[in-house]
Amino acid sequence: MSNVSVYNMEGKEVGTMELNDAVFGVQINEHLVHMAVLQQLANKRQGTQKAKTRSEVSGGGKKPWRQKETGHARQGSTRAPQWKGGGMVFAPVPRDYSFKMNRKEKRAALKSALTSRVQEKKLVVLDELKLDEIKTKSMVSVLNNIHVDKALIVLKESDENVIRSARNIADVKTALPNTINVYDILKYNTLVVTKAAVEEIEEVYA
Repeated sequence: MSNVSVYNMEGKEVGTMELNDAVFGVQINEHLVHMAVLQQLANKRQGTQKAKTRSEVSGGGKKPWRQKETGHARQGSTRAPQWKGGGMVFAPVPRDYSFKMNRKEKRAALKSALTSRVQEKKLVVLDELKLDEIKTKSMVSVLNNIHVDKALIVLKESDENVIRSARNIADVKTALPNTINVYDILKYNTLVVTKAAVEEIEEVYA
């Protein structure tokens, strides 16, 4: 098992913590990580784009001029794609971009992402994260103390003071152990996790 330092909100090291290799020390599967990110981005797409083909635009029922002896190129309809107001070639239509991954694949991808944060030393463990009031300045101070800017903060349970204090900070997001995902873990530079949240993650995903 790998050991990581545990810090307090002032940025001082107050101890160490052993991480479960079944979650934070697996062999990284880059393919599954890539698929998990693609899945999340694809599932976010609305897929509502639509344009009309030549069969859907109005007009163009009559041949604009006779086939031969006009000096023009032959034309069958004024709604062909090369005409102004004509239909689009291979026009996009509403579709569903989402696809599924197996539960085991999702879990393996998440463990790979968590392991990569540990190996890259981008995992910061706090002994606790509690604020007396909702104040963005207090959260900024905590992040400055642990030398973190773009961060995903994982709490064991919902804390209104922490969540609302972090909500107005650019490039900072809060999450719970059961809501973390591969895309967010990789998107933010640092993964900030409370000690209790680490234990919860190990219990849920081990």
